[in-house]
Amino acid sequence: MDEQQSNFNQPNLNQHSRAKKIEALIAHSVLEKTDLEGAQEQEQASTAISAEQKRLQGQAHYRLAKVYYDKADLKNAEEAFLQALELCEMPSDGLAMIKISGFLIRIYSEAMKKDEAQIYIDLSKMVLDYLFSNENDLCAEYFFYSGVIATYQGQFKEAKQQFSLAYKRSQQENEPDLVAKSLYSLAQNEFQEKNLDQALKVLGQLEQLLRILNKGYLKGSMNLLYAQIYSIQGKFDLAVEMYRKSLNELNHKMCWNLLGYTLLGLGACYKKMGEYKLSLTYFDLALSSTHSKTYRRLAERIQSEINEVYDSNVDFFIDKHKRLIHEKELGTIDFKHRFVLLEILFLLAKNPGQAFDKEQLSLLIWKEEYNPLIHDKLIYTSVSRLRKLIEPNGQKNKYIIRGKDGYTFNPHVNVRFHQGGERNLESIGNIEISSPI
Repeated sequence: MDEQQSNFNQPNLNQHSRAKKIEALIAHSVLEKTDLEGAQEQEQASTAISAEQKRLQGQAHYRLAKVYYDKADLKNAEEAFLQALELCEMPSDGLAMIKISGFLIRIYSEAMKKDEAQIYIDLSKMVLDYLFSNENDLCAEYFFYSGVIATYQGQFKEAKQQFSLAYKRSQQENEPDLVAKSLYSLAQNEFQEKNLDQALKVLGQLEQLLRILNKGYLKGSMNLLYAQIYSIQGKFDLAVEMYRKSLNELNHKMCWNLLGYTLLGLGACYKKMGEYKLSLTYFDLALSSTHSKTYRRLAERIQSEINEVYDSNVDFFIDKHKRLIHEKELGTIDFKHRFVLLEILFLLAKNPGQAFDKEQLSLLIWKEEYNPLIHDKLIYTSVSRLRKLIEPNGQKNKYIIRGKDGYTFNPHVNVRFHQGGERNLESIGNIEISSPI
């Protein structure tokens, strides 16, 4: 591991002092606003040239940070954003400070650094409250960033209200870029609240707008959100299509910070479709393209998916929802038209070592009282067919064992059951790195 990578996991002593300096400046502004403004006017008059140089230097650091961020170099992006933040002046650069803090929160969320992220969540709220202390100054940007900060704090209903106001006000103020970001934020809010149909409706509005606006990163994020929704809904072909559209859009913009998440999403889709070998290919690609220290959250999600699909200690992987079985030697076995066989397998595998006699199987599988004239041959035939499907290389009794008390699933077999749903490791501040600032 090189020195740069190692340093990312070490506490950044400068960032705390930088944030404290900014907090002190704002606190002093609130207490002695008039005196501070007078002092600033005198200082600006006497140092106009140096102030302009400072501003230009800050803008340069910000642009450099954005390049690093787009190229997935989060360590260098962090440092450049911190340098830009240190050069900001209140109140003139207040909104820039909120934007920079937003990027830092995303970087620390991805690295699972909760304390560092919280510093800039608090700072964002403090700056916003100071900038818009007068209700007459409220504008579309205020409502948008109020929604962003409410999202940081997990206040999703409040965030939705603020994003809705930002959307309406930005239309009135003729700010199309802010209209687009407000729509995306509303869609993300509905997604977080699991209102998938409403999220798709809002994304449809955004898609119409982005046919006019040239916002490559926002288009990529939109397609990624589309794909996540379609994947949850089981519309895997649509999900794969949207993941690929996201890749194309971000490739055109030469932006790589979402590459790992897109490959992860494609792998998850193929896993749910029962294409386990193909899913592993995408998971391996995602992991190999991810810096595990700066993208710690992503790396953990990828590894978790890999462990679920391909574990050398797992003999059986059962996805009852998709009616697919993955046996480590035989590969994927389709049970879509073998409903009874899947029910028998699921019952036995869920209760390894427990014997089920003919009476129990008749009641639990066929929902009928046991009748030897009917069920003896039915049970024998069904179990025999099941064994032929799942026992590798003609082996007998590897999985299903018949004893004097009935049929038993081998308790020494390692079985994993797909639980369904999306994996959602902690997102610090309820923020995804795909969300545009």
